[in-house]
Amino acid sequence: MPSNSPAVGAEHFVTLFDNNFLPIGLCLHSSLLEHGQPFHLWILCMDELVEQNLRRLALSYVTLIPLREVEDARLLAVKPTRSRGEYCWTLTPFTPQFVFDQNSQAQRVTYLDADLFFFAPPKLLLDEFERSGKHVLITEHAYDPRYERFGRAKRGGRFCVQFVTFRRSSESAKVMRWWQERCLEWCYARVENGKFGDQKYLDQWPELFGPEVHILLQKDKTLAPWNVAYFERLGHGELAPVFYHFHGFRVLSTNEILLYSGYRVGNAANYLYQTYLSALHHAITELKQTGIPIPCLPRRKDLIGRLATLKRQWIDGEKSVFIKAKR
Repeated sequence: MPSNSPAVGAEHFVTLFDNNFLPIGLCLHSSLLEHGQPFHLWILCMDELVEQNLRRLALSYVTLIPLREVEDARLLAVKPTRSRGEYCWTLTPFTPQFVFDQNSQAQRVTYLDADLFFFAPPKLLLDEFERSGKHVLITEHAYDPRYERFGRAKRGGRFCVQFVTFRRSSESAKVMRWWQERCLEWCYARVENGKFGDQKYLDQWPELFGPEVHILLQKDKTLAPWNVAYFERLGHGELAPVFYHFHGFRVLSTNEILLYSGYRVGNAANYLYQTYLSALHHAITELKQTGIPIPCLPRRKDLIGRLATLKRQWIDGEKSVFIKAKR
């Protein structure tokens, strides 16, 4: 059994999620096992149930960060004013610092959204960052032009908080502290005065911190529902992402899965979703074998109508896909 102490030379990643996203978090971990060695994944546990379940699973190359151990007075002061999702966004800029504080050997930490999945080594992206000689790495949304026209970029911003790397340096600490302070001041799920959650703050980084920040050049390696069809067209159907951001993927019940909504992903993305569904199957099997109930998103009255709409759109060949998985 591999040790859960970070190995010398391991690449450090950090993510956060609650128990509702446990199967999705397990998929991220499995993709790092295949493509990220040597690595160490730090998981900020957003509730006690996910902490308990992750301890039972005892994942290799993982260290858990209980939320109660890192919440300081500043975070606790804003917590009552934020929804669960907004509080996750508020915490995101702090997660690399949590790792630096707990492991003095970590020289670089990359924040990952829990719904990322690697299809190739993240080293391919981090090597570009290393060559840049800069201190912070960010990735663009790289929207399909059709979504630029519909204002998606205006809402979500140029950059995506999905894969953000910080070196252990005074230069990166300056950027991180600025981001932390902004999110403490304002971090909500609405567009207001050029802000949206934790994300649109990144749009200011090239101007404020240009010498410190590298913008990833390999846009075709960081795919998501909002750009995969576009890069499919550019590459004539050939896709070779380092990671795919499974934005909108949800386990809704024991036989209902929402793949994505609001975007057209194209036929070339089918194998990406098939691979992810296979990883999800293994994750659910592991949970069952460990005696952990399969977590699903809470059922809400408004969700029923939404599911019906998504199912009709799938049948009609529209933007969203809804499937029923085999029992």
